[in-house]
Amino acid sequence: MFAKISSLGLFGLNAFPVDVEIDISRGMPQFSIGGLPDIVVKESRDRIRSALRACDIKFPVANVTINLAPASTRKSGSVHDMAILMAVLSAMQMIDKSTENCAFIGELSLNGDFRYINGVLPMVILAREKGIKSVFVPYDNAHEASAIQGINIYAVKNTEELILHFRNIQNMTPCEHYIPPEAAYNDTLDFADVKGQQSAKKALEIAAAGGHNALLIGTPGSGKSMLAKRMPSILPPLSFEEALETTNIHSISGLLSPQNPIMTRRPFRSPHHTISSAGLAGGGSIPQPGEVSLAHNGLLFLDELAEFDRRTLEILRQPLEDGEVTISRSSGTATYPCKIMLIGAMNPCPCGYFGHPKVKCTCSGRKISDYLSKVSGPLLDRFDLHIEAAPVEFKDLASNGKEETSAEIRRRVIDARKIQAERFKGTSITCNAFITDDKINTMCPMDSSAESIMQNVIDNLGLSARAYSKILKVARTIADLDHSDIIKRKHLAAAAQYRSLDRKYWNEH
Repeated sequence: MFAKISSLGLFGLNAFPVDVEIDISRGMPQFSIGGLPDIVVKESRDRIRSALRACDIKFPVANVTINLAPASTRKSGSVHDMAILMAVLSAMQMIDKSTENCAFIGELSLNGDFRYINGVLPMVILAREKGIKSVFVPYDNAHEASAIQGINIYAVKNTEELILHFRNIQNMTPCEHYIPPEAAYNDTLDFADVKGQQSAKKALEIAAAGGHNALLIGTPGSGKSMLAKRMPSILPPLSFEEALETTNIHSISGLLSPQNPIMTRRPFRSPHHTISSAGLAGGGSIPQPGEVSLAHNGLLFLDELAEFDRRTLEILRQPLEDGEVTISRSSGTATYPCKIMLIGAMNPCPCGYFGHPKVKCTCSGRKISDYLSKVSGPLLDRFDLHIEAAPVEFKDLASNGKEETSAEIRRRVIDARKIQAERFKGTSITCNAFITDDKINTMCPMDSSAESIMQNVIDNLGLSARAYSKILKVARTIADLDHSDIIKRKHLAAAAQYRSLDRKYWNEH
């Protein structure tokens, strides 16, 4: 007997349709799977045998041949278990209901239950695009899958439930579509807890409002990490399109919660400085996203920046420019998006006290130079804002005055993002940091006094063309926070002053 069942596969972020074809014929009993399956796919025969035995169904004593089409595309993982099981049942003529316009994805356990799988969201999105009407997924994946409108999602707990449905004995009903709740900030750290550092707080507000990269430099204990770790509390919530993009990446990485399967807050990733190049950019025999992609539409925080391996840091240069990272392996090539805010924090020298007004630095000039050189000029040039976290004074620490809360700062950030959303309507640009070179002059108009300052800054400081672009984008964000359509003198002057620390530290050594 012959049967064909629809399934879906995944490579990187790209889902693809899979047809599970089965032929059961007389001959020596065997179970073979073709179509470039990996070892996990081949092992499905044992899971299926055991699951059928748990339902008191005898596996056919025959020659069972399964083909996963297209045969030229490599299949991996346990995602096809449910579809192969359905193909076996259909070929055994144990199915009464039509499986046309249905797709099946899920992993079988030996007792017949279906287990949670990674990457359901991109596969369901593809199923809808291909005109499939119903997708059957494991029960724990139902919330995630049902966030996609226009397609029926059936949550399957076990093999018996699936069989009863397709034999018209006990029909299942489609899940209600999941509507993600509004982003909540109750559990985040608050800027109100940070005493002093008003100039650094303002700079990070600008970074959040425009999606800009920022580098914090300061002595130990000045509050660099405290400030950076509170950045999620002032970032605007994800739009629905951004939420789906971000959730796709976390879905294939297995980082979603079945209870809250759609991300509504921007991701915050903070890897340790011992991370490898593959861990940061992505890798593996089957390319998996790295930290830079897991932070897509959110923030990547690199604490103790100078302690990272220099070659690892240099990998960031191209993804920061392109907004995506491509990983090539023998199994294929995967491209992951990585439009991120990069926040770095570092000391100015090995001992940490170079430039401190009261504590003497014990490092030699050579040690300071070697330490700072771990952050190369091209990487430094990709930071839009250079922020100095000065030592906190006793009067600030002992003050009983209330600091501005994250909620107050976030309101201003969201207002600035609304202005940008209106400006970039109809384009792929999401915030000022990603304004393309062909649109920068039209979207960042300056008055005559601002143009004069920009000319002086570029001529006198010898900044690169990239630095010119970044200063203009930061000035655009400062103007948005000031509700100004035109970049004025004060906006450009403020943006230019955030490009001074490379001359104070790097050029001096």
